[in-house]
Formats: sequence, structure tokens, C-alpha cells
Amino acid sequence: MNDAYKKAGVDIEAGNRLVDAIKPLADGTRRAGADTGLGGFGGLFDLKATGYKDPLLISGTDGVGTKLMLAFATGRHDTIGIDLVAMCVNDVLAQGAEPLFFLDYLACGRLDEQAAADVVAGIAEGCRQAGAALIGGETAEMPGMYANGHYDLAGFCVGAVERDQLLPKPEAMVPGDLLIGLPSSGAHSNGYSLIRKIVADRELGWEDKAPFDEDQTLADAFLTPTRIYVEDVLPLCQADKVKGLAHITGGGLSENIPRALPARLLPRLDDKALDLPPLFAWLKEAGALSDGEMRRTFNAGIGMVLVVGASEAQGILDALPQSSVIGELTNA
Repeated sequence: MNDAYKKAGVDIEAGNRLVDAIKPLADGTRRAGADTGLGGFGGLFDLKATGYKDPLLISGTDGVGTKLMLAFATGRHDTIGIDLVAMCVNDVLAQGAEPLFFLDYLACGRLDEQAAADVVAGIAEGCRQAGAALIGGETAEMPGMYANGHYDLAGFCVGAVERDQLLPKPEAMVPGDLLIGLPSSGAHSNGYSLIRKIVADRELGWEDKAPFDEDQTLADAFLTPTRIYVEDVLPLCQADKVKGLAHITGGGLSENIPRALPARLLPRLDDKALDLPPLFAWLKEAGALSDGEMRRTFNAGIGMVLVVGASEAQGILDALPQSSVIGELTNA
């Protein structure tokens, strides 16, 4: 059965086996509102079961970009799914929202069942870290569309926030409010086209020791999954301790912090508080990059920025020991 389609490059039985392998992973991400399994034509979520009184829904979609090329080059697919979830849920969190559910899309030329299962296991782990349910997805096998061993990923997340807790809160922001930075886990999922060029120009391989950390390889360092900030930051948002959040993704510090601010205010960063971690210091030196290029291309060691009142800052710094004040707001 399906021999003709299989000869054309699409293995329906392999796809069915993958769905069977995914089901227990998805079951492990269940939460209030998501009590049904995979297999329907759409993913079901009961918003009423979450207990929100006057919710707004916030949605986000993203991919992983050319970080995927490292997974292909190294054969390591087990963490790239965490990156996919992180890029979506951190964006939703920046509006003050709790991630509720997630769907994924995996497209390939020919289905590699093990690689796909590893990817989805990472997606499930990301969902667990974010408190979101994995309620559906799509695996598309499209012969001729992708090179052998390559695939692409996209993710979609929906979150909810009570109407009066929606971020940012521009009317509440004033000069003197502080910017608190939370450290990134590494390069996260941005700037990888430049990272790959720098590594190639230096004639290094991904399994070579990292020049900035001899305890790990370049693959270890640059495949470190994107940090998910939900567990640390969401309680602060729900307690009305935060006026704004900026997820430091594409565009770096330079372009993302202003997205959380009203036009009447500007961020003034403290250069002394923004010393580059070794990974980024190496990228700057190896790529001969300016400070401006670093802050616009990479997260430069800061993955999320909180805008908080000066009176709230110390409590937040105490609650998040790795955090630090990296600047303040000034009049435009």
C-alpha cells in the first residue's frame, strides 16, 4: 500500500510512526485547558479552564533561523526544539502573557524519523519549561524541496494576560525607571549567519574546542538552547512589579529595548554593566565587530530586559540573583 507515493519520496507509514512517538511527549505537556490528545484536525484548548477573568490573547510565531545549520552539521537535533519554543514564548511573555499552548511545523525533503523525534522531544521539553501545552503540529514531507538531511521549523504560541496586566505600560513609565537585564544562555537563536561565517573564516570546525572555553566544543557552546524566561519573569508580571519587557532577539539590545518604551522615553545603557561574556568577546574580536554591530546583531549576554520602577528594583534583583541593572530611562 502507498508504494507509488513512497517511491515518489513520501513515506506515510513513517509519518504515522512519528505521530505515535510524539503522542507521549505531547501528553507530558498537558496543563489546565488542554486535556485532549493529538489526532484531531485542530488543537483544542479550553480558555475558561485557566481561570482568567478578563483575558486578552497574545500570539507569537517564529523559527530558529540558520542555527539549524549547526544541527545539520553536527547531527545534534535534541535541543533545537527548545530554541523553537523559546523564541515564541519569550515574545509572548514580553506582553506580560502566560504561554498557554504551542503548535509546531516541521518540513523536510525526506523524513528522518529519529531526527524528527529528537526535534519534537526538544519542543516538548521547551513547552514543559514554559508551562505551555503542545496541542498540535504538522510534519510535511516534500521531496525535492529540501537538501538531504535538512528540514525547517516554525512554531506558534498563544498566551493570555488579564487586560489590566498587559505589557508594556507606557503611561506608567517615567525618567529614572531602571532597566534590569537577565543573562542569556549564549547566542540564543540570532546572529547565526554571522557566527557561521566567523567560524568558517577562522577555519575552525564545530567539534573543535571553543577558543573562549576549553571545557566545551564550539558546537556545545553555540547549540546551547535559548533560555526560557517564563518561570522567572511571569510571577513578577502578575504581581504588577514590571512596567515593560523586551525580549532581546533579532536586532539585539539596540532595537528591542525601544520596542517596549513610549516615544517620549529613551533607554540609557550603562556600558560598565554590559561587559561581554567570553563567547561574545570572542565573536567581537574574531569578527572585528564594533560595539554597535555587537549590540544590533547579538544579545551580547542579555536575553530579557525588564523596565521597573526604582523602588521595585532591589526586590527584583534579590528574586533573580543573576540579574543586574544595565541602564535607566531618560527623556527623549
